[in-house]
Amino acid sequence: MKGEMTAGKLPSTSGAESHSASATTDLGAKEAYLLARLERLPFTRWHAKARIVMGSATFFDAFAALSLAYALPVLIGQWHLKASDVGVLIAAGYIGQLIGAIFFGAVAEKKGRVKSATAAIALMAVMGVACGFANGYWALLAFRFLQGVGVGGEVPVAAAYINELSQAHRRGKFFMLYEMIFPIGLMLTGQLAVWLVPTLGWHALFLFGALPTLLIACFVFKLPESPRWLINKGCLGQAESIVQQAEASALRTGKPLEQVAMQRPAPAVAQTAPMPGPKQKTRVSEVLSSTYRSRTLIVWGLWATSYFVANGLNNWLPSLYHTVFHMPLVDALRTASLTNVLQVVATLVCAFAIDRVGRRSWTVGSFVVAGIILAVLWWTGSTNVWTVIVLCSTAYAVIGSTNTLLYLYTPEIYPTRMRAIATALATSWLRGASAAAPALMGVIVQAGELDSAFIVFASVCAVGGLVALGMIETSRRRLEQIAS
Repeated sequence: MKGEMTAGKLPSTSGAESHSASATTDLGAKEAYLLARLERLPFTRWHAKARIVMGSATFFDAFAALSLAYALPVLIGQWHLKASDVGVLIAAGYIGQLIGAIFFGAVAEKKGRVKSATAAIALMAVMGVACGFANGYWALLAFRFLQGVGVGGEVPVAAAYINELSQAHRRGKFFMLYEMIFPIGLMLTGQLAVWLVPTLGWHALFLFGALPTLLIACFVFKLPESPRWLINKGCLGQAESIVQQAEASALRTGKPLEQVAMQRPAPAVAQTAPMPGPKQKTRVSEVLSSTYRSRTLIVWGLWATSYFVANGLNNWLPSLYHTVFHMPLVDALRTASLTNVLQVVATLVCAFAIDRVGRRSWTVGSFVVAGIILAVLWWTGSTNVWTVIVLCSTAYAVIGSTNTLLYLYTPEIYPTRMRAIATALATSWLRGASAAAPALMGVIVQAGELDSAFIVFASVCAVGGLVALGMIETSRRRLEQIAS
């Protein structure tokens, strides 16, 4: 077939390549050759399968993350919880997520993306079942903490994995459509909670999310490993086998493949896929090295500020509507779920616009718009429940699109050898901020100073917008080029 390229096995080496310098050049050419073949792949069922399976895990990750928020309106009355108790219970899950992100991110660099994600998903599922059978405050606190370890581990590793399967010129859309499953998960959690919690009780909400997740862990385990991770580890035979599977998927659909020829020292290939340098071991400290320090501090600031606002609002809205504004339980749950519907809409718009608008412009704009909305809410006061509903939901939807975008942007700015752990470290700031914001909200609500919360959130948006000005633009650039 015309344009089918050199899709067979890697070219063999000559006797002269036994010399170390020549062998290194040849190895680098093979790596660049495989990366070029990976980059030229069109979107096929092979990509779709990975996106759907890993997306299913991310869906239930979202379900697990938000389920407590919709159980709380019942638990507050049933267990006679104070606002400060609620804040600590919410924070416990995020502290677990912080630990899980770092732990499973490190595992992903050593053992692979698929194995790490599978283990995190399995832990999330088992602890979700345990939450469903919790019989008191302290038991639920402990189980939510452990479930958080799994929740925190799955998302950054999955983000690194999906990024590494993507093409440069369509990576934004490809990844954002995958990542949309997270806000959809948040949205459907709210919709299902409206029926499950009043009908079957809050226990059913945890079990409904946990049991299918056990099955999904098995499907994730069967996914192909990231070719980029295998190439980085020197497992070129395994990487080529996976690339061949993807190429075969493209050829079965009749999609043409651009011809790629391996040369040594491969100047032509190097123009499209930079030659990998000498292998370097993953060092956590490298994220703060002179090469990556600026990127790292900026992205940490973005994670902390955006999620401080988003999860400070999202985790408290159902309880605010029910306990502060005295809405009936079903109405409070249904109204809170509208917040996540709006986020899905905002994220969908972002998915189709992000490769044209750019990561930096979208992020700056979302912080500015959300900050203005929250400042208006503080200025007008929070005495009218519909004002709170409309403005809080809109602000959350806007900032929520950037929350999703950060899962695209963060893995892009680091090399393969540290992509998962660097993303995990960045998301640890989301965990810390998400633990601090609900706890702070608990103190503010208990003191009867709800208006103060909104000016705090608006101020944090202003800080996030300033930080976002320092972002580098990654649209339509190959991962290897961005990281160099």
